[in-house]
Amino acid sequence: LYMSGFGNEFASEDPRCPGSLPEGQNNPQVCPYGLYAEQLSGSAFTCPRSTNKRSWLYRILPSVRHKPFTPMSCGDLTENWNEVEPDPNQLRWKPFNIPKSSEKKVDFISGLHTVCGAGDSKSRNGIAIHMYTCNTSMIDKCFQNADGDFLIVPQQGEILITTEFGKMMVEPNEICVIQQGMRFSVDVFGETRGYILEVFGAHFELPDLGPIGANGLANPRDFQTPVAWYEDRTVATGYTIVNKYQGKLFSCQQDFSPFNVVAWHGNYTPYKYNLENFMVINCVAFDHAVSVNFAVSNRHSCLSHPSAWL
Repeated sequence: LYMSGFGNEFASEDPRCPGSLPEGQNNPQVCPYGLYAEQLSGSAFTCPRSTNKRSWLYRILPSVRHKPFTPMSCGDLTENWNEVEPDPNQLRWKPFNIPKSSEKKVDFISGLHTVCGAGDSKSRNGIAIHMYTCNTSMIDKCFQNADGDFLIVPQQGEILITTEFGKMMVEPNEICVIQQGMRFSVDVFGETRGYILEVFGAHFELPDLGPIGANGLANPRDFQTPVAWYEDRTVATGYTIVNKYQGKLFSCQQDFSPFNVVAWHGNYTPYKYNLENFMVINCVAFDHAVSVNFAVSNRHSCLSHPSAWL
């Protein structure tokens, strides 16, 4: 199940716990069912109402109840663009190989490969483009990007994304956005590959339509946000949280699932969109308005990372 709209004020509670969403309060002294109230902010709390992004989560245990984070290997994930000299020549790469599960188990995190980017997360400005190749679901493990938003584009294989807000099934020809600070886990159903666009210091917005009028392009009603779903599960062997912070990876352990949010409300959420709903407006009946030279110059607006060269 999903709720429709882009940037709406949503409210959802798991039907297994009716009345778990507080009425008329964000942070009561005692939450229903003894839950813990936490606010996840996607903007400064002093932002104007129209740009203020935040959601309140009501969870079984606090998200901060974990052991300290420690550094871990970043693999092919990077934002150090100074590792490579500039190259004005046209570049291309073959499709990334997907490891066979019989040879090596690779999940979403270990299968991340940085292709190119510009700027950095420390200055809160820029983007990075990654690929993911995986063949195994994330077991007792989740990912949290403290640097920016992930726009995930499956290319081969559907993915089931479990978030603190609920679950999303995302198939090829769909896209999804996991915004900064949200924890999520990815289940796959075979050999899987896709793209990721990461943006630092900003969130994705729908552009104004301008002279094309009131309709067209992506309609807000076609964006889908998951409904609340929780699991109250103890993990005696340890649940791993991987945090991407200032371009590096860190991990910590806790003994319970982080997807223990029984209810939530707000306008800062994950969401998905089916590209079949995109209403194209173009001018290709006679000629294409964008020059080839402009397109070629745009190809070199980002620096490629050596790990992407094949």
